[in-house]
Amino acid sequence: MTVSIERIEPSQHVERLEPSRAAPYAVGESPLWRDDEQALYWVDIPAKQLHRMTPGDGAHRQWTFPEQVACFTFDASGALLAGAETGVFTARLGASEIVDASEFHRLAAPAFPASGMRFNDGRSDRQGRFWAGTMVQDMSLASDAGALFRFDAKGQLSAPLVDRLVTQNGLGFSPDGRTMYLSDSHPTRRLVWAFDFDIDSGAISGRRLFVDMNQHPGRPDGAAVDADGCYWTCANDGSRLLRFTPAGVLDREIVLPVSKPSMCAFGGREYDTLFVTSIRPGTNANEHDGHVLAVRCGVQGLPETPYAGVLQAGPVASV
Repeated sequence: MTVSIERIEPSQHVERLEPSRAAPYAVGESPLWRDDEQALYWVDIPAKQLHRMTPGDGAHRQWTFPEQVACFTFDASGALLAGAETGVFTARLGASEIVDASEFHRLAAPAFPASGMRFNDGRSDRQGRFWAGTMVQDMSLASDAGALFRFDAKGQLSAPLVDRLVTQNGLGFSPDGRTMYLSDSHPTRRLVWAFDFDIDSGAISGRRLFVDMNQHPGRPDGAAVDADGCYWTCANDGSRLLRFTPAGVLDREIVLPVSKPSMCAFGGREYDTLFVTSIRPGTNANEHDGHVLAVRCGVQGLPETPYAGVLQAGPVASV
């Protein structure tokens, strides 16, 4: 079967957001749009910072945490739920730009099987359970000690549900919530899988290969699913956004002015903008690397579901 691939060059479709400070970001990640605030949030992992910007007026805020935050969501009250270096945490974002240890409450901690690990990519499913995976930070080790976890609405962290991951990434859920996507973006893997997803229990089954990115430019980093059920992946090291149909067929390619796009999220008033974070390489960085992009992609996305539980400080649960 011949499939026509729409290829869009970086031009009027892509613009760079310009927060008043902090950019470029060493490892920009985890963009998340809050419709109630018309605001975009994202993190710079090594800087231990969370950023917020309202594109309408360009207003920017940032918060610095005691440890690296890699992924996050919010509950219905606006409390933060984050996957960080040593576990799953909650905090209330206030006027102070410094969130000290007494305000950063650890709710659960996995038993990391190797040293130098942290959480990486994460998001809520359509029912409001928070999913996040772990990785060994030193990617040169190519350690497969990473795993995927579920933090449910009762505040319970699951045992590892997918193990032997090197660089966990690419979480996404189909519009009906019945398919989950997961990638391993390490250069030795470059794979995206699909799973059957039980919306009532949160159980996953039927793991199967969805996309082999060894057949495409770049590595499958963070992702988003649009209203048509298509899977958008940031092709890290490939300077592209790639869209795959639910059948795993590439049908759209958007060339980006950054070398290492890291994650994307739909937002804007009509959810027709893809916000893309990026990583600034240590050498040969261009003027856009490490910045956040706004991409008019011609399709609509879906709002992220807030965490379904009620966040409050409590005892640490280990698994």
